[in-house]
Amino acid sequence: MKSQQPTRRSGNFASTTASSRRHFNATGAMSLMGFALNALLQNERVSAAAPADDPFARPEMEPKSYDLKPKSPHFEPRAKAMISLWMQGGPSHLDLFDPKPELQKMDGKDFEGDIKYDNAAEASSKLMASPWKFHKHGGCGMEISELLPGLGEVVDDITLIRSMHTGVNNHGQSIQAMQNGRIVTGRPTVGSWLTYGLGCETENLPAYVALIDPGQLPVMGVENWTNGFLPSIYQGTVIRPQAPRILNLDPPQYLKGAAQTEALHYLEELNREHLARRAGYHDLEARIASYELAANMQLAAKEAVDFSTETQATLNMYGLENPETKEFGARCLIARRLIERGVRFAQIFTENQRWDHHGSIVSKLPTACKKVDVPSAALVKDLKQRGMLDSTIVHWGGEMGRLPVIENNSGPSRVGRDHNTYGFSMWVAGGGFRRGHVYGATDELGHKAVEDVVNHFDYHATLLHLFGLDAERFHYDSNNRSLSLLDNQGGRVITGLLA
Repeated sequence: MKSQQPTRRSGNFASTTASSRRHFNATGAMSLMGFALNALLQNERVSAAAPADDPFARPEMEPKSYDLKPKSPHFEPRAKAMISLWMQGGPSHLDLFDPKPELQKMDGKDFEGDIKYDNAAEASSKLMASPWKFHKHGGCGMEISELLPGLGEVVDDITLIRSMHTGVNNHGQSIQAMQNGRIVTGRPTVGSWLTYGLGCETENLPAYVALIDPGQLPVMGVENWTNGFLPSIYQGTVIRPQAPRILNLDPPQYLKGAAQTEALHYLEELNREHLARRAGYHDLEARIASYELAANMQLAAKEAVDFSTETQATLNMYGLENPETKEFGARCLIARRLIERGVRFAQIFTENQRWDHHGSIVSKLPTACKKVDVPSAALVKDLKQRGMLDSTIVHWGGEMGRLPVIENNSGPSRVGRDHNTYGFSMWVAGGGFRRGHVYGATDELGHKAVEDVVNHFDYHATLLHLFGLDAERFHYDSNNRSLSLLDNQGGRVITGLLA
C-alpha cells in the first residue's frame, strides 16, 4: 500500500507537495487562463521554473518590482489621461489644415527647388492646389477645410499645430518617431512610458489600450503599442473592433461564483510563491499580473464597452446612427468610457494606409474624413461637457503630411500627393494645451515647416511636461544604461502650446 503524501490546503482546494502553478494552469480549470492579456510571453518556457544553473540568470539582476499602481509625477500635472486618434498613412495637411493662397495661384506650374520624393517613379514637379475650400470657424477664426465640418465646431477648444516635423520619409520610421521617439524598432510607445511613469487609476481595467480598426492593423502592427524594453506589464492591451471586444471574460458556468473565487485565490498563492523565488523576472511578474487583471475585468470591462446607459443624444453625437461614422464613433465612445473609469492611455487606430493618398485623392480623402470627423469632434465635445477635457489630452494626427506637387499625373480623378515629413499638421486638445490656437507654419507652398518647428521629440517633451514628468529625470535603467523617451535628442517643452 502506497503511503499518502502530505497535503496543503487553501480554501477548499487541496494539493500534494508536488503541485505547482504550472500544474494548476495546465489542468485548464478556468477558461480565463487562456486570456494572457497582452500575449505577454512569446514562449511559455520563460515563465517555467528557472534551474539553479540558468545561463541567463544574472547575479547583478536588480530585484525591482513593477506594477500599475498610481504613482506620483515629478510635479503637479495638467493632464491625467490621453486619447490619441491615430490617422495612419499621412493626412494631407494642404487639403485639411493648412490653406496656401500662393499654392492656389501657382496651380499647375513647376515647383522650383529641391524636393524629396518617396515614390520617384510616379513623381511630378507640377504644383497642385487644393480642390477644397477653407473656411474660418469659431471665435478664433481658425481656417479648416470644408472636408472637416465636425472639427469646425470645436476649433475653439483645440490647438492646431501646422509645423510638425520628423524628417524621415517612410511610413515605418516616421510612425516610430511619433509613437516611440526614435526611428528604430524595439522602443516603448508613448502609452507605455506614461503607464510606466504614472501607473493607472483603476485595478479593474488595463492601463493602456489600443482600439484597432476592423479593416487592417496599421503599418508596423503591434509595434504601435509595444512596451519595447520596458517590462511587459506596460504593453498596450488590444480592444477588438467588434463584439466581443475582449475575449474569454466569461468562466464556464460550473465555475462561476464561489468556485472561481476559491480557484483564483489558490492560483494567486501559487503564483506568488513561484515569483518569490525568481526576483527580477519581469515577464513572469507581468504574466501573473495579467491573470489577476483578467479576473477583475470580468465585470468592469463588459460594463465599460456597454452603451446601454448612454443617452440617445450622446449616441447620435458620436454618429452611431450613421453607417459611415458608426464604427469609428463607437471606438471613440469606448475610449471616453475607459478614460472615465481610470484608464491612463487609449489610442484609436485607422486601418493600414487609410490616409496614404498617392492617387485618387479627390475621391479617397473625403471618404477618409467622413469616417472620423464627426466622432473625433464628438469626443472633444463629450469630454468638455463632462468636465474631463481639462485633464484629458486628445490628439489627432498621423506620421506625415503630403507634398504640394502632383503624384500620378494621369488625369484629374487619379492624381495624388506623395509623402511629406518635413512639414505637416496635427491637432491637440485639453489637458493643458491652449484653446482656439494655431501654432507654427510651413512655407508659402506648404512644403517645409519654417516657423516654430515642432519635432517629434519636442512634442513628446511637452506631453511629458503636461503629465507632470520632467523629461530630464524620467528614465528607465537597464543593463547599466539610462533609457528615456527623448533619448538625448534635446526635446524642449514648447511653452507656446500651453494654456
